[in-house]
Amino acid sequence: MARDIAIPKLGMTMKEAKVVAWMFNEGDRVEQGRIVMQVETAKVTHDVEAQDTGFLHILVPPGETHPVGHAVGQIADSEEELAELQAQTPAPDVTAAAPVETSAEPAAPAAAAAPAAGPPGKVKISPLAKRLAQEHNLDYTTVAGSGPNGRIVKEDIEKALAAGPAAAAPVAAAAEAWTGEVIDGKRVKTAMPLQGMRKAISDHMVASLQVAAQLTTMTEFDMTEIIKLRKLLVAREEKLGFRVSYTDLLVYLIAKALKAVPVMNSSLIDGRVVLWEDVHVGVAVALQISEFESGLIVPVVKNADQKSLAEINQAVASVVKKAREGTVVPDDVTGSTFTLTNTGTFGNIYAHGTPIINQPESAILQTGSIVERPAVVEGQVVPRPLMPASLTFDHRVLDGAPASAFIAELKDLIENPAILILSE
Repeated sequence: MARDIAIPKLGMTMKEAKVVAWMFNEGDRVEQGRIVMQVETAKVTHDVEAQDTGFLHILVPPGETHPVGHAVGQIADSEEELAELQAQTPAPDVTAAAPVETSAEPAAPAAAAAPAAGPPGKVKISPLAKRLAQEHNLDYTTVAGSGPNGRIVKEDIEKALAAGPAAAAPVAAAAEAWTGEVIDGKRVKTAMPLQGMRKAISDHMVASLQVAAQLTTMTEFDMTEIIKLRKLLVAREEKLGFRVSYTDLLVYLIAKALKAVPVMNSSLIDGRVVLWEDVHVGVAVALQISEFESGLIVPVVKNADQKSLAEINQAVASVVKKAREGTVVPDDVTGSTFTLTNTGTFGNIYAHGTPIINQPESAILQTGSIVERPAVVEGQVVPRPLMPASLTFDHRVLDGAPASAFIAELKDLIENPAILILSE
């Protein structure tokens, strides 16, 4: 009897997911435990393993979104049963795709397949395998791929390296004639399909700009006292049991400011402006997916207003670690009521930005690098460590007054952190 392949529930808050890719073609025999498809939810791609051994019947093509528990495929016990399923529900036209990179490579099939034919100069290889080959100066174009559709995976490169110097010979000097892809007279270094996390970010950002009236106001914070506070805490790292970061301090202070100006902690849902009792601060984290491909994910510090600085440090470190290891589940990256994107870690550059709201929130704060700049203090121009900040808010929900009140509150907390003693 055929068994369903359903959208799995990967977290308490997960309601639906999009089918990203099928790893096998219609009618292929699939072994239990093999990755049969990939689904995406909250910008995170997850591998789904086959729970049974049998013949694959695909019901839903990649790109469609369905609720948890919805059957998107079936496993038939025999080819006869497969034929009956295909007669009842014809399979969509689907070609098995190579998996989106996750933290681990899927197991390779027992028999290595020859690389699939493709455009001149293009080789199907996973970013992890490509990086490994480049590190060892291995010409991966000579390696037979054992992944889906002949894709070269990490295990193939490892086998080629283990075969000895002949297989791992340095890549020959490039030929004078360009053999790769050319578009409009321009040579293509590499090309990446807009899929997985990159596609989710693309869709989410465009949708946010389409549905919200977004306005950005810019300011700067004098970080003199926060720098002193952090130095004091870092010096006591061993005693405290953690090393505080500027992101930890910002999350801690943002949570306080949101409690002081609660309308900033709101969303427009079904025609109602909903003010949230819970203060869940999202922390945007940049991810390097491959040599040329980056991504972004927003782990959430739940109930940040109720956490101590130590608890926020632990929560931020935990979710960021999981995000970079690719082990987050939907509960880790959903439910935020306000987002912080701290770009100060990417270089000593003083710059403002226009961050895009993480829907369905009503505001997002971008902070930059702390840079010494001239400032007027008590009538004198002196150098001060200033941090640029840009607050984007939804003008459907918020006017300039509450946005300014929030900035003023946060500025007061940052520039005079001693007042936190009075609020405890």
